[in-house]
Amino acid sequence: MLKDKDKIFSNLYGIKEREIDSVISRGHWDNTAKFIKKGSSWIIDEVKKSGLRGRGGAGFPTGLKWSFMPKPNPDKPSYLVVNADESEPGTCKDREILRHEPHTLIEGCLIAGFSMGAHVAYIYVRGEYVRERESLQIAIDEAYSKGFLGKNAAKSGWKFDIYVHHGAGAYICGEETALLESLEGKKGMPRMKPPFPAMAGLYGCPTTVNNVESIAVVPTILRRGASWFSKFGRANNTGTKLFCLSGHVEKPCVVEEEMSIPLKELIEKYAGGVIGGWKNLKAIIPGGSSVPLLPAKLCNDALMDFDWLRENQSGLGTGAVIVMNSDTDIVKAIWRLSKFYNHESCGQCTPCREGTGWMMRLMNRLVTGDANLKEVENLLEITKQVEGHTICALGDAAAWPIQGLFRHFRHEIEDRIKNRITKNIAAE
Repeated sequence: MLKDKDKIFSNLYGIKEREIDSVISRGHWDNTAKFIKKGSSWIIDEVKKSGLRGRGGAGFPTGLKWSFMPKPNPDKPSYLVVNADESEPGTCKDREILRHEPHTLIEGCLIAGFSMGAHVAYIYVRGEYVRERESLQIAIDEAYSKGFLGKNAAKSGWKFDIYVHHGAGAYICGEETALLESLEGKKGMPRMKPPFPAMAGLYGCPTTVNNVESIAVVPTILRRGASWFSKFGRANNTGTKLFCLSGHVEKPCVVEEEMSIPLKELIEKYAGGVIGGWKNLKAIIPGGSSVPLLPAKLCNDALMDFDWLRENQSGLGTGAVIVMNSDTDIVKAIWRLSKFYNHESCGQCTPCREGTGWMMRLMNRLVTGDANLKEVENLLEITKQVEGHTICALGDAAAWPIQGLFRHFRHEIEDRIKNRITKNIAAE
């Protein structure tokens, strides 16, 4: 269990004051200039040594991502873009940072921006996060008033500005290139890659897009040292992480814990356990709605990190744990996710535009049992035709929940169809 002294987000629940003087008294903005004066190479190396991997879902090494940025060019500015378009069902961790810990993000933006030669950062906030944006803007204004942002940010000699952009509520804008398109004032549709944003991102300039949590933890990593951060979790899965616990639990919550914590311990210690007890557990989606579910039998030994979940055909994703007990109609639950991804598809790629609709309609027939066994195979084949054949990962996100359902609960689908057939015969 992570000790209070090791928690990066000490005001995650908004109990303490979030005004800048209170934030400073808790250790933030403490001689930030000293990190900048050590140079960009030192910052990037420390982040690499810490083992920090992106907290937005993909889990790509953060320091390595920063190192892809080219050297600053006076003719072509570099940009840092922070992805606060937190639209993944079940995920609400970045929301707490924006509401109660905005200065951790702002300070992280300054340090990360300098390390990549960027003088400007854009924070793209989810359309529905109205109060969160207000809280963030207040904190940015406070940082300017203290001299932590602007021409001589935190007396470091580095000019740095932050702008907040409010999205319009489109899930697809959480994909980094669609987010960039939206920032430029265009329809949020993913771009073909390459070129990658590090080469041609916002306005055709070098750009790095990072998740809120990935940026917000950086100042603390530098203050306490890469070795401190890397001591938590397993190798290649280091550090602390925000987890969102929801669904059939006694106390839904957002909590900071160390990586690789056992899933069962996480749920029972912080969420009060599964409604009806652990034996009443049916399945868990461990990383937000886009990753395949885990059946109860795997949850006993599950570890909440990238590698264990990948090895067991799921994923850590955003760390959003959705618990489903035995009262759940598991087929209907996955149908509801299919409906979501069909609604949020931008329509640019044919496999996704057409495939998400096919999957949703077939899933609807499986819910009622009004299908035949051949259609079960057809649905599985459609998921494979969509997976890996789209510009962005929305196609994969739509396919994986269904594949997870088939992997572990195919018997429920087939039993439902057989029962419906039996009833129809009896009625005749």
